[in-house]
Amino acid sequence: MTSLRLHIPIDAAALAVGAEDVARAIESAAARHKVAVEIVRNGSRGLYWLEPMVEVETPAGRIAYGPVTAADADGLLTALLGNGAHALRLGPTEEIPWLKRQSRLTFARCGIVDPRSLDDYRAHGGYRGLARAISAGAAKIVEDVIQSGLRGRGGAGFPTGIKWRTVAETAAPQKYVVCNADEGDSGTFADRMIMEGDPFVLIEGMTIAGIATGATKGYVYIRSEYPHAIATMEAAIAAARSGGFLGDRIADSPFAFDMEVRSGAGAYVCGEETSLLDSLEGKRGVVRAKPPLPAHKGLFGRPTVINNVLSFASVPIIMDKGGAFYRDFGMGKSRGTMPIQLAGNVKHGGLFETAFGITLGELVDDIGGGTRSGRPVRAVQVGGPLGAYFPRALFDTPFDYEAFTAREGLIGHGGIVVFDDTVDMAKQARFAMEFCAIESCGKCTPCRVGSIRGMEVIDRIIRNENRAANAALLEDLCNTLKFGSLCALGGFTPYPVMSALTHFPEDFGAPPRLQAAE
Repeated sequence: MTSLRLHIPIDAAALAVGAEDVARAIESAAARHKVAVEIVRNGSRGLYWLEPMVEVETPAGRIAYGPVTAADADGLLTALLGNGAHALRLGPTEEIPWLKRQSRLTFARCGIVDPRSLDDYRAHGGYRGLARAISAGAAKIVEDVIQSGLRGRGGAGFPTGIKWRTVAETAAPQKYVVCNADEGDSGTFADRMIMEGDPFVLIEGMTIAGIATGATKGYVYIRSEYPHAIATMEAAIAAARSGGFLGDRIADSPFAFDMEVRSGAGAYVCGEETSLLDSLEGKRGVVRAKPPLPAHKGLFGRPTVINNVLSFASVPIIMDKGGAFYRDFGMGKSRGTMPIQLAGNVKHGGLFETAFGITLGELVDDIGGGTRSGRPVRAVQVGGPLGAYFPRALFDTPFDYEAFTAREGLIGHGGIVVFDDTVDMAKQARFAMEFCAIESCGKCTPCRVGSIRGMEVIDRIIRNENRAANAALLEDLCNTLKFGSLCALGGFTPYPVMSALTHFPEDFGAPPRLQAAE
């Protein structure tokens, strides 16, 4: 009997566009054709405009087809049993230009391995970094992470190795490793992709962090809106534990480390590390004043490493290949690669991992292909709902922490949301203030009250009431939010507001003669 081995994503985004229906339809078609078909439910490769994407294993490598619907199952199966010719044929997966031009380090296995198979993970280089970490010891791990130049991929951009060294040097009877997987920014999905497509790389990275800092317990705080990620992470943790890679004497070493998943409480502010800690402790998520830093007094009052999913997932390759290898990618103080997520009104939406330094224009126009609507790109928001809006005039900005900061922007979690020329930027600015008001934990006055006053001021500007005076008031209010808020929720809200007012004044009722001046 003829046998085929196919790969169909079980990634949540692929499921949303019919991947489960495609898998079931192919199984039914195979039964009718009396063909033995093995279907591996892998993660997504991140080419979301081509999902559901079906790959078939051949002696020459995997061949991709997409986007496939359930109605295509019979015809596709007939093609696979023949010469492979089909209207949806994309060719060898690794040769698809959009995928081939990436530098996949963090996402090297995503879309390739069976996410719940420990054996598959190890067959594709998994746990080599842990093996080297165990032999190198804690001090060498921290040194390699510092040398790599890895900075927090959650948005703050703080050097990861420095944070780890601080925890390692803090004496305590118990330390913790906490993964912030509360991915709440608009247009971001990289954390979810890792957890659903390559969960063991996160487990390995957190385990290495435990060895480096002397922590023996870890938690993955996943937003409750990610049920697929929660289920996959729990299955992978169980597999790692039964395989000897979690628990006492991990990988037959003297080190102990175990971990578990905790579901988030549905609040955007819990993406802020101290609010997350409160939520993890069973409290209402409220921002803590700093100091003390979580590295000194974090979860349950103990020294705690808190990093984002992508930060931990970058560590195994750093330990496997060395800090210098990772540092060779990137520019300036932004080293390594960044999984950039293209979303919104964009033709080619998905995850594109590349070295820091690529320009915003290349990402939007070349990689993203412009707008899905076919209309001109007017603005892009980088860094989530609190990121600045950049007009085309700033598309020469390289994707680099310092370059974005110099232009009053931020990279954040690497999400880019594209808008065409029908967008109303005054409404977008008002939404930023409204979002802050809704999501504020309420602890500090600038955030809690300032966001409400911000909506009122923007409404007056839109109505052209004392526009100059209200624009000055809005700027003053944004400065109060930026410098007076306890955390980044209030502190970053001015970015979208002021960038919209600065770059798109006409949407706020500015007369033509004032537009040039502003």
